[in-house]
Amino acid sequence: MPGKVGWFAPYLPSERNDADRLRAGDVARRDVPTCRLDEPMHEVRERVRSARWDACVVVNEERVVFGLLRERELAKEGSGPAERSMRPGPSTFRPNVPIEEMAGYMVQHDLISSPITAADGRLVGLLRRNDAVRVTLEILGHHHEDPEGG
Repeated sequence: MPGKVGWFAPYLPSERNDADRLRAGDVARRDVPTCRLDEPMHEVRERVRSARWDACVVVNEERVVFGLLRERELAKEGSGPAERSMRPGPSTFRPNVPIEEMAGYMVQHDLISSPITAADGRLVGLLRRNDAVRVTLEILGHHHEDPEGG
C-alpha cells in the first residue's frame, strides 16, 4: 500500500471541470444496513449477514449517525443492544469531498469504510475504500489515456 499512499498524496489534480468531478456522495453505498442504538445485536448481525455486508451504521430515527459496527464488532457473540457493541462517533465525511481526496485519505489512514453524512449528521451512505480507490484509478486511467479529457 505505501506506493498508493504516495500516488494519492498530492490528490492528483484533475483536468475535468470541477462540476463533473466525482465526489464521496456519488460513490457511497446507500444500501448499507442501519440499526438503532437499542436494537439487539443478534437481530443486527442476522440482517447484516443476510444482506451480505460486513458493516452496519448505527443511527437514530432521523438517520443521524451515532456509531459504526464493523466486522470485528459484528463477529462477537451476544445479543445486547447495538449501542454497547458499536464504535461510537465514527469519523464522517461530507458528500462533496472529491473522490480522489477520499481515496488518498482512506488509504493513508487505513480506513476500510467511512460514513458519508450531510451537514446535519444524517447518513448519506457508506464509502468503502475499495470503491473509492477503484473509481480514482478509473479516473486516473482515463486521464492517462486522454490527458485532454475529451
